[in-house]
Amino acid sequence: MPRHSDITVVIPCFNHGRFLLESVARALAQDGGPPKVIVVDDGSTDEATLRALDEVPPEVDVIRQANAGVAAARNAGFENSDSELLLMVDADDRLTTDALDVLRPPLEANADVGYCYGLMKLIGTWSGVLRFPDFDPYILLHRSIAGAQLGLVRRRCWEDAGGFDPAIDGYEDWDFCLSALEKGWRGLQIDRVTHEYRKHERSGNEEHRRRYRRVYRQIRAKHAALFARRKEFARESDLGPLHRLAYRTYFAWRPVPAPIEKALYSRVLFRRDRPAIR
Repeated sequence: MPRHSDITVVIPCFNHGRFLLESVARALAQDGGPPKVIVVDDGSTDEATLRALDEVPPEVDVIRQANAGVAAARNAGFENSDSELLLMVDADDRLTTDALDVLRPPLEANADVGYCYGLMKLIGTWSGVLRFPDFDPYILLHRSIAGAQLGLVRRRCWEDAGGFDPAIDGYEDWDFCLSALEKGWRGLQIDRVTHEYRKHERSGNEEHRRRYRRVYRQIRAKHAALFARRKEFARESDLGPLHRLAYRTYFAWRPVPAPIEKALYSRVLFRRDRPAIR
């Protein structure tokens, strides 16, 4: 029996057929043997994706649904699995082959940890390793720090958090982490690259930032009781007053104009000779 046969990797896919088979292959090629893999087709329409869906290996389950968004697609995959450990990776991204071997032991050793995640290596139009601060509830109130994916998640944590909320447009991972924190679950970051995140070329614009601020207000309203505990989380944080101020202002509301922010990230933070950021 493969070591990771009790883990299900869920791969939601919407029109990312050109990358899908590579993502599936990485999931199946895990050191220690393949996990279960479920691909959720979220109403894809392009021919390349439809062909790729027909070509996934027979041991991979494919769920097809009308387009409902990535949160609903992830929920559908988790709901159709009976595994106690769950992991999601988008169809245009890839796991490293040792991802499950890296993420599993810390999760098993820490009963209060609901999800364990590693670092993300950027591929595509940007390169470098994206580093977030270690898990800190105070920081989590003001910044999404678990990356684009959540790593390896306990089913009980996912159930306690209520799954992913389709109403949170584009920041469902952040919302999930806050929901899990409300139920007493913590996250844990491991200092190893476990996820290869494909960065597509998109222009930063003010509409994106307006959407971000709108969603952040929505998150604050949804988790008002959690934000009311900010002083409690500040006492347990290692951050000093100035760092806490930076998270409450700069990171939370992103006041820097979009073109400057984009230039900062693309030209400075992820240059090949400076591959890491905290």
